Amino acid sequence: MIIGRVYGSVVSTSKNPKLVGYKLLLVQHIENGALVDKYITAVDAVGAGIGEDVIIATGSAARLGLDTPDAPVDAAIVGILDEKQA
Repeated sequence: MIIGRVYGSVVSTSKNPKLVGYKLLLVQHIENGALVDKYITAVDAVGAGIGEDVIIATGSAARLGLDTPDAPVDAAIVGILDEKQA
């Protein structure tokens, strides 16, 4: 899993029908407690907003968090972090 901060949204006027209704968000990675210069586009499964820290599932596990498990998804936001502890 990846921890990151929602940086913005991605607008796609034409996409796979199984992705219709899902927000696509651009997320900046957090590594060792700090933002790094790495980004990932993820399907939002939990209603995350810009500036929130999130948990991202990747690979085949990403599809399991969606209502459409056969959607072509490789990264999905599956949680919003309330707090981080070291």
